[in-house]
Amino acid sequence: MTYYWEEHATHEGKWQAPPGADLAAMRAGLSREPGDVPGMWPMYRQLSDDGRVTSRLRAEHAVLSLYGLHQQGQHYSVHTDGISIASAFRLLRESDRFSVDAVDARFTRAAASSDLESLTFHLRGLINQLKSIGRQAPFDYTQLLSDLTRWQNPINQAHIRRIWASKYFTRSNTSKEK
Repeated sequence: MTYYWEEHATHEGKWQAPPGADLAAMRAGLSREPGDVPGMWPMYRQLSDDGRVTSRLRAEHAVLSLYGLHQQGQHYSVHTDGISIASAFRLLRESDRFSVDAVDARFTRAAASSDLESLTFHLRGLINQLKSIGRQAPFDYTQLLSDLTRWQNPINQAHIRRIWASKYFTRSNTSKEK
C-alpha cells in the first residue's frame, strides 16, 4: 500500500508537488473527524467497507491533515523516509528562531498528550513553527502514521515518548535515522 504522501515524495531526484486543492482539503481536516471532509476521501487508504472509524483511519486522517499543513507553500517534499518527526523538531530547537525553552515546552506538551486529538493539536503548532525556520525539515510521515496508530493504545505511549525524546535531544552522526 502506498500512502498519499509517499506518492508525492521525491523519487529518483524528481518531486511531484501535490495539487493545491488536495492540500486545502487536508488542511480542512484539521480538528475534524475522519470522513468529514469529502475532498479527503480519495486520499484515505484505511477506509473500511462498513464505514467504521478505526484507530488506523483516525491516525491516517491526522497524518494527512498535518502533511497538508506542512507541505503547503513548500518547494520540496516534506516526506522523506527514515527521519523521525522528533529529529525534524530538533532542527526547530536548534534554529534560534524560537527560544530553546519555548520549543522544549511545546515538544513536551505534545509528548505528554494522552490522546490523539490533543497530540495532533500540539504537533500542528510545532509544524507551523517548523515551517518558519527557513530551511528544509522533512520527516517520515509513514513512521508518524505508525506512531499515531500505536499512540491510541495508552500502553504504547511511554515507548513512543522515549523514542521521540532520544531523537529530539540527541544528534545522530547519520543523515538518515530509524
